[in-house]
Amino acid sequence: MYNTRGRTLVYISAAAVYLAGVFIWGIFMNPDLYAVNFANKFMPPSFSHPFGADFMGRDMFFRCIKGLQISLATGLVASAVSSVIGLAFGIFSAVIGGKFDKFVLFCIDLCMGLPHLVLILLISSMLGRGAAGVTAGVALTHWPEITRIIRAEVLQLKSSQFVKASYKMGKTRFFVAKEHMVPHVMPVYLVGLVLLFPHVIMHEAAVTFLGFGFPAEVPAVGVILSEAMRHIAAGKWWLALFPGVMLLTAVILFDVIGDNLNKLLNPASGNE
Repeated sequence: MYNTRGRTLVYISAAAVYLAGVFIWGIFMNPDLYAVNFANKFMPPSFSHPFGADFMGRDMFFRCIKGLQISLATGLVASAVSSVIGLAFGIFSAVIGGKFDKFVLFCIDLCMGLPHLVLILLISSMLGRGAAGVTAGVALTHWPEITRIIRAEVLQLKSSQFVKASYKMGKTRFFVAKEHMVPHVMPVYLVGLVLLFPHVIMHEAAVTFLGFGFPAEVPAVGVILSEAMRHIAAGKWWLALFPGVMLLTAVILFDVIGDNLNKLLNPASGNE
């Protein structure tokens, strides 16, 4: 069991260090590193430019690092907002019940009845696209899954003796939700939050790729991939390969963190 927990912590730490390193590096990166330099136009991968250069001579390695940092920042904000919405709806839907529970379930069915990408495109367009539009679109469409999970956990907890005792002692629903429900569902919430990141990042990149997210002057991964599609038929394969691999790597690492975090926080998994 110790070896299993040790390996789990190693996986989580390695993935977290890589993602945090890319995020911090992108924040403090000098824009001159990926600035326009037509002398390097369409330069293939080399020792001086590991990921090559694009149609404006911009270094693809540093541009991909910056683009991934933008995606991670967007994912952080959108996942935080979406998970808090899911946590609040999930808890109060089960605790209050009645018409409020039916309303939350109706909203869940409404959101899940349409593809996420379509909803994000509509919300982003209504909010003027850009960083605010795509972030709001992603945040407002990814809460139903975590809401359903937390609601199911709280419904099971409502029948426990200590919750019934709290109501008999005159405690309010808000007190029960804050003191009993939130601590109980926190492990599930944390795992759900981490596993929400891959979906958020991929949807942000997809919306930006389609032209409804970040503008062309922002070196987001979706923008880089969209520009690459114009030149890939001409044999400039590196323009799409490297940013795609970096985006896929980030998604896989978040899955690794989420799955291994579940093993640590879930008692059933911890006994395997």
